[in-house]
Amino acid sequence: MPLAAVLSANAISISGNSLTLIGVPWFALETTGSPGKAGLVAFCAAFPVLLSALMGGPVIDRIGRRRVSVLSDLICGLALLAIPLLNETGLLRFWMLCALMGVTGLFHAPGETARHVLVPDLAERAGTPLSRAASLYDAVSRGARMTGAAVGGILVALIGADTVLYVDAATFAVSSLLVLVGLRGVRAAEPRRDAKPLSLPAYRAELREGYSFLLRTRLLLAVSLMVMLTNGLAQSWSSVLLPVHAREQLGGPAALGLLVAVFGGSALTGALLYGAVGHRFPRRPVFTVGFLLAGSPVFVTAALTDTTAPLLVAMVFGGLGAGVLNPILTTTFYEVVPERLRSRVGSASTASVLLTTPLGGLAAGLLIERAGLTASLLTVGVFYFLVTLSPVLFPVWRQLDPSARPTTGKDEEGTDEEGTDEDRGGEEEDGSGDGTGAGAGAGAVSSSGPSTPRPAPGPGATTPRR
Repeated sequence: MPLAAVLSANAISISGNSLTLIGVPWFALETTGSPGKAGLVAFCAAFPVLLSALMGGPVIDRIGRRRVSVLSDLICGLALLAIPLLNETGLLRFWMLCALMGVTGLFHAPGETARHVLVPDLAERAGTPLSRAASLYDAVSRGARMTGAAVGGILVALIGADTVLYVDAATFAVSSLLVLVGLRGVRAAEPRRDAKPLSLPAYRAELREGYSFLLRTRLLLAVSLMVMLTNGLAQSWSSVLLPVHAREQLGGPAALGLLVAVFGGSALTGALLYGAVGHRFPRRPVFTVGFLLAGSPVFVTAALTDTTAPLLVAMVFGGLGAGVLNPILTTTFYEVVPERLRSRVGSASTASVLLTTPLGGLAAGLLIERAGLTASLLTVGVFYFLVTLSPVLFPVWRQLDPSARPTTGKDEEGTDEEGTDEDRGGEEEDGSGDGTGAGAGAGAVSSSGPSTPRPAPGPGATTPRR
């Protein structure tokens, strides 16, 4: 069925994604020997993601979510395939590596957005509650990341980082085939029939509608600002800090793969637990505790130890905390954003949470070369802790729970903020409405990347990069 096809495609895609997460930083460190250059490669991969997310929402609706997903995977796979091919022939230059990673960054965000915004429609088609489908989507992603990371660390150690990139390219091809076949005939995956002919004024209007909705909806804005900051800090961890720590103090890529796999496995457990019993608990305290566990303790532990065991313990607890984050944010996004706006608001939220991501790896590489690894880990860990206090300090976060959201008010077009059952995908179960007091019903990781404001890979929630 279509939901199973999307889940399978994501599992395969993210397994390969984990190979990239390990293989590309290690490849950059091996070929350049410089943390600063490894950080520059991470910047080149992340900055185009921001550009495509800023502009992609209306295009996804017109081309169709299935087509966008397939094209995205194929282009990213070809770009990754070119890296080891050029390296084997002796033609690969550092600027080429940066450019090819830029291509993968430019195209993976629209593909991920296209798949992710289909979940409510596919869940309804399969007769699955939305909160359960969101948790399942995240759990499958985390399980794939865990497996991919474990295999990636071993493969890098045995056959080299360049060979691992061949495997990663193959995962893109399989993912694109699953979506191409599995979503055939699904109306929500095809181009919008009511979309106006593409013109610059129409494009601007639709783009503006997505960003206006995000800026007026206080809860989504608060989530986007927080995750924007944590994504930059998490990117510094996954792309530079952890690979350098593994190379210098933990014994190499096998330890790197083990740590990422343990984090992913624990996050999978957390997501499954939340999917099973999470609906019984208020979202805000669960989200707050989860983020506090998933962030700064990992950085501080890495700074204070040069062995693997203590960091493994921190990754276990961090992963459990991270596992609850994406299901909460994803369910909230689907409740708040009307179906007709999900691609546009999804792209807007993706762009917002990725604003700092390009700088994360670049800043970490430069910081290590100037201040050393330990000082860099502690600095980032302190900043992470301060940011994750946001849900404790600001009342708007109470609206993570539907019962705390306003149920009256009008948007700019005179539409009730509660919207319609069709707009909400039938998700209003408690009668509280989906408005947030900021214009729901009108006009964002996903580490991170996402179509919803989701945290990026590393400390915090893990989210597919493509």
